[in-house]
Amino acid sequence: MQANNIVNKLDRSPIAILGVPFDNVTLADVLALAAEMIGSRQPHYATTVGVNFLSAALEDVELRRILFDAHLILAEETPVVRASRMLGNPLPGCVTAANLIPQLLALAEKNGWRVFLLGGADTDAAVGEKIRSRHPQLNLVGVYSPPEAPLLEMDHGDILRRLREAKPDILLVAFGCPKQEKWINMNYRESGVPFTLGAGMTFDFLTGTVGKAKEVSWSDSWKFNAAVVRQRWQLRGKKKLKAAAAAKAEVIPDPFGNLVIRAPEQLGAAEASTYQAEWLRAVESGHVMFDLSATTFVDSTGVGILIKLRRRARELGYQFFLVSPKPAVEAALKLMKLEEFFTVQASVQGARILMESAARAPVVTSGVQEKELSIRWSGEVTALNAVELGAYTESELTQATAGMTVVIELSRVTFVDSTGIGLMLRFKKNLKRRDLNLQFKNPTAAVRNVIRHTRLEDYLLGAA
Repeated sequence: MQANNIVNKLDRSPIAILGVPFDNVTLADVLALAAEMIGSRQPHYATTVGVNFLSAALEDVELRRILFDAHLILAEETPVVRASRMLGNPLPGCVTAANLIPQLLALAEKNGWRVFLLGGADTDAAVGEKIRSRHPQLNLVGVYSPPEAPLLEMDHGDILRRLREAKPDILLVAFGCPKQEKWINMNYRESGVPFTLGAGMTFDFLTGTVGKAKEVSWSDSWKFNAAVVRQRWQLRGKKKLKAAAAAKAEVIPDPFGNLVIRAPEQLGAAEASTYQAEWLRAVESGHVMFDLSATTFVDSTGVGILIKLRRRARELGYQFFLVSPKPAVEAALKLMKLEEFFTVQASVQGARILMESAARAPVVTSGVQEKELSIRWSGEVTALNAVELGAYTESELTQATAGMTVVIELSRVTFVDSTGIGLMLRFKKNLKRRDLNLQFKNPTAAVRNVIRHTRLEDYLLGAA
């Protein structure tokens, strides 16, 4: 069973709050979903998100993308639940790590699931002893707190080796936000763990010694409330159209084996509930062009459905285009800083041409001119393709000779994650040893944002 297909079985539609698609689930739902994910043997990751996290994601493109792609996103704090009510699709309540994980461990103890604890402020032996005293029958297959280091300097290979040897069903990662989310996104596929969840900074709440609840800073609270009010104001609903006047949604196959989804005139909570199952079946069957040319209104739930469809298509390796969105839809995506996460085309024909071009285009192109080797990367540079991209780039570097300048052109790279930054670092260091001067040039705004958050802008790009 494919990863997101489990969560997609939920009837309740997600809601996008500041561009983050929160799943409409209770604590009981999450435990049931975790059991299904473990039964699927496919890797998944879940995260709990509160106000501080959302405020950080507003400025950090990579963090927004991690939340965009997560298999399960849970509202961690009451202000987020209140915001969902204000935006017209109320979440049933908070699901915090402190409430979820003890019940998850109790379920693991009952079902014999294998559990691995990674990180935390305490020593490995102390954490293991505390957990076993509280859950004596728990199949705790590993406790490891790696040496403190920045994300890109951690020994990911050693951690993955430990996980592959232990073969856990559940992995709890306590590196703190956003480091744990970025580590999980980099490594969850290769780890193969069916259910991975961020646990904060410590494992104290697993042993019944819950510390003081984290406080929301005044600046983050103000930023969050102001952004929610802006979202509510901009996506406020107009008078509902009569059913007879509203454009109906359709799924139409095109002559080339792709699907065109004609969206209705209004894309809100009611429409999401009516059509989401049909639309998910469409994106699970191939490339989709989502035609918004008739859609004059979208609300927070409508945006949540668009994210869900895009996420599912990407997971399955299919392309998903938004076609001819009207100003109201474009404004909603821009408001939530989501425009860079969707591929938008003016027409179905344009989307089809771009689809065919993307299928033919190589990830890497290169050319030699005098003492310079130029290599062009394109598309996304993430954990999904970093190994392949690295191999292609190495093959192009066989054209370089000592003393030559190598330019890797980034103008066509739409997104890079921490794994991609690690790949850039590796080439920067390795080529210096080979007497080659490497320069990364013309990064897009999204790529520069991720590099800036790793504090490597000067090293990788030169002076800002």
